[in-house]
Amino acid sequence: MEKKTWFDRLLVWREKHIKEKHFILILSLMIGILTALAATILKTSIHLIQKFLTEDISVSNANYLYLIYPVIGILLSGLFVKYIVKDDIGHGVTKILYAISQRKSRIKPHNTWSSLVASSITIGFGGSVGAEAPIVLTGSAIGSNLGRLFKMEQRTLMLLVGCGAAGAIAGIFKAPIAGMLFTIEVLMLDLTTASVLPLLISAVTAACVSYILTGTEAMFQFNQTEVFDLNRIPYVLLLGVICGLIALYFTRAMIWAEGIFRRLKTFWKKFFFGSIILSILIFLLPPLYGEGYETIGSLINNQFEHLMDGSLFYSLHENKWGFIIFTLFIIVLKVFASSATNGGGGCGGIFAPSLYLGCIVGFVFAFVFDNILPHLPGSYLPAANFALMGMAGMMAAVMHSPLTAVFLIAELTGGFALFLPLMIVTISAYFTILLFEQHSIYTIRLAQKGELLTHHKDKAALMLLNLDNVIEQDFMAVHPSMSLGDMVKVIAQSPRNVFPVIDAQNVLRGVVLLDNIRNIMFRPELYQRFHVKKFMISPPAKINIHLPMEKIMQIFDDTKAWNLPVIDDEGRYLGFVSKSKIFNAYREVLVEHFSDDV
Repeated sequence: MEKKTWFDRLLVWREKHIKEKHFILILSLMIGILTALAATILKTSIHLIQKFLTEDISVSNANYLYLIYPVIGILLSGLFVKYIVKDDIGHGVTKILYAISQRKSRIKPHNTWSSLVASSITIGFGGSVGAEAPIVLTGSAIGSNLGRLFKMEQRTLMLLVGCGAAGAIAGIFKAPIAGMLFTIEVLMLDLTTASVLPLLISAVTAACVSYILTGTEAMFQFNQTEVFDLNRIPYVLLLGVICGLIALYFTRAMIWAEGIFRRLKTFWKKFFFGSIILSILIFLLPPLYGEGYETIGSLINNQFEHLMDGSLFYSLHENKWGFIIFTLFIIVLKVFASSATNGGGGCGGIFAPSLYLGCIVGFVFAFVFDNILPHLPGSYLPAANFALMGMAGMMAAVMHSPLTAVFLIAELTGGFALFLPLMIVTISAYFTILLFEQHSIYTIRLAQKGELLTHHKDKAALMLLNLDNVIEQDFMAVHPSMSLGDMVKVIAQSPRNVFPVIDAQNVLRGVVLLDNIRNIMFRPELYQRFHVKKFMISPPAKINIHLPMEKIMQIFDDTKAWNLPVIDDEGRYLGFVSKSKIFNAYREVLVEHFSDDV
């Protein structure tokens, strides 16, 4: 008899003494603590590396070290991922969505630490990406693996993944409300009475731990000196439309650039191409270095003259048109700096880039009206306030998360007095991008493959179904050269009335329906005259093993069939799938994942 370990005994004790719903709350508390610690480690690592590398950077001259630092960063990060992690750790939020919909909420154990190492190196050395997606992946991995350690069921694992994401956002931004809303809006987990409390516990715990470790002040120091004037609402709406259109450009350009890097098959080709683009862009436009939070801090405090520090264009820092042109180049080229960072081997997300772009767009929007078009009636716009609105608008549009954007900006800066304009700009930006793009930058890749889990419970249940689990293989196969007499012997042994016809390579050639040969199968004089290839027919459709379940159900509806053969990419026969089997599995998934009781 195998001896039980201390952990096995702990599991048995827990099952006897702690109810499942109470234990989930304990796990959510643990996740909040761990994610806050991870967020603090990541932020501290990035800060220390950047301080060490840039403390001697000249403010008034071009700095050629900007040509070197980003190259070293993405090289070290790329080699770490390639030779130590040996797995793709990019697109952190997309990976979480994929794990929820396709991997039963199971995230690999190395994701609890690998993204921290890779992203701190990438961003510390100047990679033009954010640390939020890596920390969200880290937090979700902590939740997933902690749940698996304590043998939690799949539905609970999904909730713990959400707790990890909520804790990560709350921990890195000190924004508990935004952390919970991020999980609901971006990860698209349904908010039920059973799930709201664990999410809230993780988010609040993570924020509290971050307060203890790094102080209670907001992430960005913002002093609101201008009260919002209702006469400025048209300008806020216009800013939202502009943010929505720039977010559309950012999303489409990012997907396009990623496609180019995907076509570069080798690691070194991607590295050389990405590093050259990134280093040149950062050398010409130093504000692209790192996350860009220093730039945000400067702009929301009206210190825009520092934006050209350390660049070739420092002499133009007091010129209005020079400032506008410089920022327009940043707005256009930021997406290529971010995609070059990740495509070249670095690790980071687009959370910070969207906030950074929004801040610049909002500030420049107000700057133009205040300095270039001051004669327009009521056109004076507080640039710092509009910088915050731009952050909210851009984030709402890029991530399709208006509620998260409103609360995150308010919690990041303490700008709760701007709640009304923040809501107006996010709604305007969100509806603008919805006219052109139905999916966020996180979900567009999965949506194109039919692998996206949504709030729509019917579609979500189908998405969670695995085709491998509903394939039936008790259909007896026959060969095209088989005689009718041999076919009758197979029929006598089979409980089915459909027979797949396969060749020597197991490729599906057609099917035989019992109803189609019933009139000749009892005539022995025809047994040697007829062969299977003469009375076999093509099936109404063939199901590829990689098709999403929603598409499979659409094929069943179109063909009116109840049984369809399943094949692989080479056309080899794998079995049959029946509509009734899918319906039974679908009902089980609904009960397991979408009932309100945990």
